[in-house]
Amino acid sequence: MKTLKFFLLGCVLIYSTGLKAQDTSAQLIKLMNEATVAWNKGDLDSYMALYSPKATIMLTEGRAGLKSIREMYEKYYFVDGKAKQELNYANYEVTMLDKNNAILTGIFILKANDKLKERKGTFTVIFTREANGWKILHDHSG
Repeated sequence: MKTLKFFLLGCVLIYSTGLKAQDTSAQLIKLMNEATVAWNKGDLDSYMALYSPKATIMLTEGRAGLKSIREMYEKYYFVDGKAKQELNYANYEVTMLDKNNAILTGIFILKANDKLKERKGTFTVIFTREANGWKILHDHSG
């Protein structure tokens, strides 16, 4: 009987851990989708709110901090406070590293318009749970 109780307790823990991971995955995907809405409205401040103040990104020159991330977006992806292209994400996959850290991978798509052709590529972001919620700690897009 004691063995059965431990078995059932183990099953409950495994099931609840799986549910928490699913909840976190859904939450991270929701955050990414909300960020695309901000981007497409030209609201770079709201888009950047997804990043941790400690965030880094991989650029061709190497790893750079949050200020460089914003400068890159302003220089290459925005003009006069508007996104040059509509942004969408697809093929999300979330891997939980532990309860406070996750890897999210997917594809980014910058929609074609009358001035620019469609651009797409893959991305990997590392999310960390901070006091004010889930934030991107590192971004590697290509």
